[in-house]
Amino acid sequence: MEARRVYAQPFMDLILQAQTVHRRHFPANEVQMSQLLSIKTGGCPEDCGYCSQSARMPGEKLSASKLMEVERVLAEARKAKDGGATRYCMGAAWRSPKERDMEMVVAMVEGVKALGMETCMTLGMLSPAQAIRLKDAGLDYYNHNIDTSERYYSEIITTRSFADRLETLDNVRQAGMKVCAGGILGMGETEDDRIDMLVTLANLPEAPESVPINMLIPIPGTQLENAAPIDPIDFVRTVALARVMMPTSHVRLSAGRTEMSDETQALCFLAGANSIFVGETLLTADNPGEDHDAGLFRRLGIKPEAPGAAG
Repeated sequence: MEARRVYAQPFMDLILQAQTVHRRHFPANEVQMSQLLSIKTGGCPEDCGYCSQSARMPGEKLSASKLMEVERVLAEARKAKDGGATRYCMGAAWRSPKERDMEMVVAMVEGVKALGMETCMTLGMLSPAQAIRLKDAGLDYYNHNIDTSERYYSEIITTRSFADRLETLDNVRQAGMKVCAGGILGMGETEDDRIDMLVTLANLPEAPESVPINMLIPIPGTQLENAAPIDPIDFVRTVALARVMMPTSHVRLSAGRTEMSDETQALCFLAGANSIFVGETLLTADNPGEDHDAGLFRRLGIKPEAPGAAG
């Protein structure tokens, strides 16, 4: 298959191909800065094997919080904007949003949008009506990762199916929002699983405008706490394949950057990654601090993407 051929070619050839594709569609030395806030943490009824927010996690669980107040969310968004973020992502540990929560969620979207930032949410599965309501509120992107290949999916999650994931992505697209969908590497999957995950995304009716590539953070107490780490070169290869297969998408280095060396991150940018999360935390996991990211950008000659430049 063509995706396997691209992935398996000599590393230097793959990086050259990915960087060439990247430069056709994006400025070579700009990276989008996004920030992520957990607006409701813990107590999720799903059993995702990588997640500390699952109520089914066998180890010590995060205590479930209430949905954050709208004004607090907007205060955090203002700080993110002042720190250089152009896109603000809000995540809630839900299987799907309840109707009683939609009014506050809509107010958050409207408030962040009024600040002049791109808006993104991840709230679990969405019905068509919920997707339309979020779109009408001004939500630009909806994040719903497929996590891995269809073959491997049931090894990681049993409380919803791979088809459920694709149905939500279709509801989001039909509502007129942009799609943010990617996966997690290092969960015990094979190379073929990583390739198949990207093939699935690239062959949706429209490829996602944003593709987060996460490196598993093995959290104590979760099913995957002892998962072997992915080889950094294999991680970079997957980023490069994402860039080649989805030329106009933002490819984001998401979770796991704290475990990556500066050199690995630099190779990912060379391979076509052009979006990161900034700030100290990602939902519940650590993230490199602002000072470290700024220093790395200076060393690499990278500048933040300007507001409004995102696809």
